[in-house]
Amino acid sequence: MKRSMGAVEAAKAIEGGSLTAEAYIRGLLDIVAERDGPVQAFIHLDAEATLAAARTLDKGPRRGMLHGVPVGVKDIIDTHDMPTGYGSPIYDGHRPAADAACVAGLRRRGGLVFGKTVSTEFAYYTPGKTRNPHDPSRTPGGSSSGSAAAVGAGMVPLAFGTQTAGSIIRPASFCGVVGYKPSFGTINTAGVKPFGMSLDTIGGFAGSVADIAFLVGALSGHDFLSGLDKPAAPRIGLCRTPQWPDVEAGTEAAFAEAETRLAKGLAPITLPAIFDDLAVEQVSVMAYEAAAAYASENLYHADRLSDHIRDLLAKGDTVDGVAYRAILGKAARARMALAEAMDGLDVLLVPAAPGEAPVGMATGNSVFNRMWTLLGVPCVTVPGLTGPAGLPVGLQLIGRPGEDARTLAAAAWLEAQLRG
Repeated sequence: MKRSMGAVEAAKAIEGGSLTAEAYIRGLLDIVAERDGPVQAFIHLDAEATLAAARTLDKGPRRGMLHGVPVGVKDIIDTHDMPTGYGSPIYDGHRPAADAACVAGLRRRGGLVFGKTVSTEFAYYTPGKTRNPHDPSRTPGGSSSGSAAAVGAGMVPLAFGTQTAGSIIRPASFCGVVGYKPSFGTINTAGVKPFGMSLDTIGGFAGSVADIAFLVGALSGHDFLSGLDKPAAPRIGLCRTPQWPDVEAGTEAAFAEAETRLAKGLAPITLPAIFDDLAVEQVSVMAYEAAAAYASENLYHADRLSDHIRDLLAKGDTVDGVAYRAILGKAARARMALAEAMDGLDVLLVPAAPGEAPVGMATGNSVFNRMWTLLGVPCVTVPGLTGPAGLPVGLQLIGRPGEDARTLAAAAWLEAQLRG
């Protein structure tokens, strides 16, 4: 699917005077008018307000690295000047008094909020209206459904997502875009509706590794772009993970193709036994934390919660604090075991999703993501392969906690190999 000018390129053009923010926004709005009908990526988009904000930027001094760059904002993230409904009827028409920290940081650096993108209910499993831009009969994934689909359809160069289980990595694979979940805590989550306090992570989607590195680097104060233009070949561990029995034909074929293309740079790796149950145990942590985070909604608005949410909150009430802390302790030990298993390697290559986007609106299985989110490691979906139905299948790269720059550099290298 043809994309508009990317974020890094647009930022340079706006800074150099060969492009205005208003002209860039007008071009994107034309693409939205052409493509969003069947996709329905946006829950709120005020074209005139966005154009007015762009004109204000064009008339004033350069505010920062993101000057004139538009970003879609997932509707789980507060915006003071736009409705933020968290994907739930409980919050229809809700207008927060302040921006989330990531939105305020975006605006302070000259970035533009290009509408609110559809989220599943409270960033969990109950889907919204968004459909896959490559096949509207299929899911875009979730919970960052609208953000992944908007970037996948070329309607916006960047979009924020959040991940508590697999809500960035999986939809990026389904929609054929780059998805980046940074190391836990890289971007402040203030103003994001909480779900799992030890899991919730802000990241995003882009058409290229460089574009998402540009956004997250600007917001977190890291230089993630250096070296991405000509990245060195990384040392990659090929890891099928304990969840491999859940793999489908699309991902199995993608892994086989990756093994063929990258044979010289791959080292097979098997994770130690401590990893075997982490994907299941992540659900217990998520349920325990969500039961506390949504106690008020469950107490006063239970009839307006989906069965998915009610079931998870009920599960959370069965997890005691001792068991919860034991899982977090095990996760800490697993992080140390991961460092040992990755000795001599830069990243692991693992599945991003079981396969291609499923038919229907159910958002898919996060089985290949939950363990990594529990560990707080950087994860990047790199697109470029397709499954039996001709739909996108991404590959996921995993880095050590805090080694985001190295992980992004490896992702840029893999991106070049898959596109070449």
